[in-house]
Amino acid sequence: MEDIMTQFAHYPSLAGTPVIISGGASGIGESLVRNFAAQGSKVGFVDIAVEAGEALAAELNAAGHTVRFTPCDITDLAAYKTAIAGFAEVHGDALVLVNNAAHDMRHEWSEVTPDFWDNRMAVNLKHAFFAIQAVAPAMVAAKRGSIINTSSISWMIMSPKIPVYETAKAATHGLTRAMARELGQSGVRVNTLTPGAVLTQRQLELWLDAASLKNIADNQTLAGNVFPDDVSRMALFLASEDSKMISAQQFVVDGGWASA
Repeated sequence: MEDIMTQFAHYPSLAGTPVIISGGASGIGESLVRNFAAQGSKVGFVDIAVEAGEALAAELNAAGHTVRFTPCDITDLAAYKTAIAGFAEVHGDALVLVNNAAHDMRHEWSEVTPDFWDNRMAVNLKHAFFAIQAVAPAMVAAKRGSIINTSSISWMIMSPKIPVYETAKAATHGLTRAMARELGQSGVRVNTLTPGAVLTQRQLELWLDAASLKNIADNQTLAGNVFPDDVSRMALFLASEDSKMISAQQFVVDGGWASA
């Protein structure tokens, strides 16, 4: 944790700031939780991975940070709204929301059913809108706040076998643009953070074989790999007051692969 603070940027405006992160127990989400905690933010996060979430919160709190984990399925909107209210009770109203939770389950377009479509949209898009609806009134009252919606370059590079996921992730930037207009005059910023092929443990275990890693290397303009912390560092900037006049934009962290 000390390395994060000494090697990379420190944002004084994030100290003590209440932050909510969905899907924070592993992968990019875990990195977000760790990085915001290292900035001195008061972090609340949800996930369905109870054991991992509890362990992460315990580790960070033992190190002197302020982190609260609430087990929650973000497709259960009532439960998610309750979790958000619970974070506000202990940390204060959120001034940063990172809509990170998603799931890139592979599927054949010809086999998609209406129920599958609805479920994938609930996992990858719907929760983001209703989380914004839950936190935005307090941000409007405070006349400041940052909302970060996480997308994916998959829809930009036309990745196969995930058409419903790609549809949701393309729509994520539409949500950003719409809510940036709705909330901007109240001082609330809304932006899209779009990761590329991020080397999370899950991606390495499920999808990133030798051929996939070669494909990434062939398509990125930058040598090397994108890791969760690379994405988190952009999130920190977008959450901080350093980006106070940036809204309705998409920020791609993909090693120079997709065209924004």
